[in-house]
Amino acid sequence: MGASLEQISWPLRTERLTIRPATREDLPRMWPYRGDDAVIAWMTSRSDSLEAFVAHLGRPPMLAKTLVVQSGEELVGDLFLAVEDAWAQLDVREQAAATQAEIGWCLHPAHTGRGYAREAARALIGLCFADLGLRRVVSNCFAANEASWRMMEDLGMRREAHTVEDSLHRELGWQDGYSYALLRREWKG
Repeated sequence: MGASLEQISWPLRTERLTIRPATREDLPRMWPYRGDDAVIAWMTSRSDSLEAFVAHLGRPPMLAKTLVVQSGEELVGDLFLAVEDAWAQLDVREQAAATQAEIGWCLHPAHTGRGYAREAARALIGLCFADLGLRRVVSNCFAANEASWRMMEDLGMRREAHTVEDSLHRELGWQDGYSYALLRREWKG
């Protein structure tokens, strides 16, 4: 791996957005959309109150994987970035250490339709490959979350797996899942 998140020169800027590591002070600003039923329908975790949300996402391991996305001073969404080891045989596992990342995104509904999520996700992929020197980026979603998998495809990611009823949704029951990936050599940054 080329660098760690602590070595990145923050904030990351795109044409319209600023991306930076989240702080505990950002969490109350995230709650208006992270507590929205339409948003949490597809999210991994759900909190019933601001206090529960802060207690969950404010834990250091979770906060360290969260980036906020701003347009000017307004918080418009957040990103998930978890650098991880690739699967490897035991005798070569050190070579697979911290070589890939799982990414995700969450956008405030008031800011959809402007391309912010796509712009932020493209910047995140660029950060993974150009700045962190990773070799692979992955993302997962429920197959029914069409907006998410369509964006993965728009980002140039390849659908690598369609799993059958392997993902339990809190309201829809057992659902199919999709896994997408992109290699650094495939990236058209």
